[in-house]
Amino acid sequence: MIPPGDGEGDSPGGEVLPVNLREALEERYLAYALSTIMHRALPDVRDGLKPVHRRLLYAMRELRLDPTAAFKKCARVVGDVIGKFHPHGDQSVYDAMVRLAQDFAQRYPLVDGQGNFGNIDGDNPAAMRYTEARMTDVAALLLEGLEENAVDFRPTYDGSEEEPIVLPGAFPNLLANGSSGIAVGMATSIPPHNAFELAQAALKLIALPDTPVEELVELVPGPDFPTGGIIVESRASILESYRTGRGGFRVRARWATEETGRGTWQVVITEIPYQVAKSRLIEKLADLINEKKLPLVDDVRDESAEDVRVVIVPKSRNVDPGLMMESLFKLSELENRIPLNMNVLSHGQVPNVLGLREVLKEWLDHRKDVLVRRSTHRLTQIEKRLEILGGLLIAYLNLDEVIRIIRYEDEPKQELIKAFALTDVQAEAILNMRLRNLRKLEEFEIRKEHDELMAEAAQIRELLASDEKQWKVIAIEIRDIAKRFGPDTPLGRRRSTFAEAPSHDVGDIMEAMIEREPITVVVSQKGWIRALKGHLDDFSKLEFKNDDKLKIAFKAETTDKIIVFSTGGRFFTLEASKLPGGRGAGEPIRIQVDMDQDQDVLAVFVHKPDRRLLITSKSGRGFIIAEAEVVAQTRKGKQILNVATGDEARICVEAPKGMSHVAVIGDNRKFLVFPADQIPEMQKGSGVKLQAYKDGGIADVKFFDGAVGLTWTSSSGASFTRSLAELAEWVGLRAQAGRLPPRGFPATNRFDNAQ
Repeated sequence: MIPPGDGEGDSPGGEVLPVNLREALEERYLAYALSTIMHRALPDVRDGLKPVHRRLLYAMRELRLDPTAAFKKCARVVGDVIGKFHPHGDQSVYDAMVRLAQDFAQRYPLVDGQGNFGNIDGDNPAAMRYTEARMTDVAALLLEGLEENAVDFRPTYDGSEEEPIVLPGAFPNLLANGSSGIAVGMATSIPPHNAFELAQAALKLIALPDTPVEELVELVPGPDFPTGGIIVESRASILESYRTGRGGFRVRARWATEETGRGTWQVVITEIPYQVAKSRLIEKLADLINEKKLPLVDDVRDESAEDVRVVIVPKSRNVDPGLMMESLFKLSELENRIPLNMNVLSHGQVPNVLGLREVLKEWLDHRKDVLVRRSTHRLTQIEKRLEILGGLLIAYLNLDEVIRIIRYEDEPKQELIKAFALTDVQAEAILNMRLRNLRKLEEFEIRKEHDELMAEAAQIRELLASDEKQWKVIAIEIRDIAKRFGPDTPLGRRRSTFAEAPSHDVGDIMEAMIEREPITVVVSQKGWIRALKGHLDDFSKLEFKNDDKLKIAFKAETTDKIIVFSTGGRFFTLEASKLPGGRGAGEPIRIQVDMDQDQDVLAVFVHKPDRRLLITSKSGRGFIIAEAEVVAQTRKGKQILNVATGDEARICVEAPKGMSHVAVIGDNRKFLVFPADQIPEMQKGSGVKLQAYKDGGIADVKFFDGAVGLTWTSSSGASFTRSLAELAEWVGLRAQAGRLPPRGFPATNRFDNAQ
């Protein structure tokens, strides 16, 4: 609370009034928010215009800049707008005017510009003193009937003139040209559509007002962008967007391959997504190529003149064009998502998110209101004219008496009213009649006009009395729009087409975005990882931090996925291209994934999706899992093997298909062989017991083919092979304890004697 003061002249009464600061701020901020929503950011559903656009068109009409009139300087138009209707900056008004003239921004431009109005590259237009403009036919449709009391007017900001609250809107401008804006706490984003399709949907609603949105979407299948492009959004998603008024549309550039001779080719892009600046797009593509994020692309060139022509040169002629373009779509604005948020001023007052059906219905209701108002205005004009014509006809029938009264009476007007029961308007018209209009031919013309106006008045009264006839008239007007902007006209033909996005394997696409190079992955005992360039065979010269040493090293490529398996039974996935370089000791794996502090790295290897893995806990429980199932999409990884408290994951080895038996050895040096089909294939869980232990746990596992035998390497490096028959006394069932291993088995309890 602001306390009262004792200063003089602070208020009319000379005292300071207490004001609650919170209430004052809320009141003023609410007033600002409402002003932004109503008078700046959101379009009116009836004419699809924001106040600045509406005032621009009205000012151009006042300047008589009709489609057939001569051009006038844009500075003249902007001056009238800010001087009479829109008290804001001239540059902001000119920017709004420029956008209405850009055929790459507006599907149906409202301003016909002459001069430099910018281009699709994103270059700025010339200053308003150099450019000229007039209205287009579409703008004339929006203003049609304005002088016939079609809409209400209100005083301008200074009260010196009047401006229309909304335009008659004979064109479905909101959806046809779209709109975007940010208000306080809300925003709007409406992409442009095809006027012919909107007209067909409106006619459908006139014929069947309860038509569901599913049938309307068959007539309006999606947006129609001025820059063309291919819409790859699913039909179900588009339907849901139009039903709720919220959603979006994925739009891709239009491209085709072009043969360049000797088996070589290039991709030519002829249409880019809506609202994407071509120069910025080319710059982004060049940066991606320089950063080696597009290994399939060799070069990009802009060969555009008046039409868009962007050339993509592949690295070699053996590159798959579709795969190359998928990588471009994923990394650049060659694919863009256009949001849909049909937040508009419903009935000119209430901000509301409307679906396709509701937007069309409100436009049709506005057209009906305009028709009634124009018809009523016309009827009033006819009645006034008929009143005058009636008085003139009386004068012709009593011409001599009329002349006598006018010539000899001191107050002829009153005498005429008294003698022939005329109204004041009729008497005035007779007195203002010229002598040459007394000829006989003029009488015939007046009678003819009188009869025609009587007939027209009768038709208008019938129209005003019948909803059905009103909708018929509106339907005729909409059919005229459909004809003027039909698919066979240059402006009306659909530019954006629909297609399903090609189904390329995600892995192939990711691989296409990484330059394939050989690397050697090195993991230390303490869990530090790095990637050395090239394939190394000698690891003796590798350096590690103090008290650390080599744990795992293997050959890979930058396009590979690296799988990490922790002692907690969780799998993590790393991108080989994102591993730290070979300079230094690398980085701890814990920095790249969310691994618990009490867990360690158990295994690291290159992902091969066709492989199967056997994973076990220390207690000897485990199962087989398809390697494709262990790939994680997030830093948290995927919990696959559930381990009990005090237990941990111990083994992760390949489980080759076609192997008939499994050999298991424990820490207690007990050895067991059993059929491989006794181990189940699962997606997650604790698994089944492979071998029973009184103390210790599992040490190693190996799959082998019973027809070939089991091979291991002794401590001295000698190789031993035992047939299934020779291993008969160790063959049993899963979960048995086993017995001491055959002679020659290494003391390390490892089949490959790696330790």
